[in-house]
Amino acid sequence: MMARVILGVSGASGALLALECARVLGRVGVTVDLTLSPMAERTLALEIGPDAMELLVGLVARVHPIRDLGASIASGSCPVAGMIVAPCSMRSLAAIAHGLDDNLLTRAAGVQLKERRPLILLAREAPLTLAHLRNMTAVTEMGGTILPPVPAFYLRPETTGDFAAQIAARAVDLLRLAPPQATAWSPPLITGEATCTTYPPI
Repeated sequence: MMARVILGVSGASGALLALECARVLGRVGVTVDLTLSPMAERTLALEIGPDAMELLVGLVARVHPIRDLGASIASGSCPVAGMIVAPCSMRSLAAIAHGLDDNLLTRAAGVQLKERRPLILLAREAPLTLAHLRNMTAVTEMGGTILPPVPAFYLRPETTGDFAAQIAARAVDLLRLAPPQATAWSPPLITGEATCTTYPPI
């Protein structure tokens, strides 16, 4: 049976992350349920273009209105393998951290936590306030994973698409549903005199 994953998209900047996550999930053979906020639709159009919403919808199996708290993914009995929120706004983070379940995105995220399933939040903000940090701590203590979309500079990405694709692959890898999709760090070969062991960046 094909695995099923929820993709939540909030209105934070970083709409390209949503598209890339949907692409990677499709590449590994996962069925995607999408829910996104009205501001997410606006950000998609602003950052990617007027066809962005159509592109995203074309990559998923189901789209659930954000206000539909009666949707299948609002229940713990719905057999999904986990959820990615990409990008995750600080508003959505706060609602998840405090169990507000006030729309389908935050409700579905809360369901993953209560069912002990993977929840990956691509938290998008900088700099961070103490409230942001405390909310991240709360979600982590409940079993979620905070994955800030930080570029893998050691891979020398040439475009924003390169860095978004790597972050999306990392997010999907954290679901543990398929062989690793992200490009792994590989130490450069060093010739000449003996040197200390090279470790990946921390």
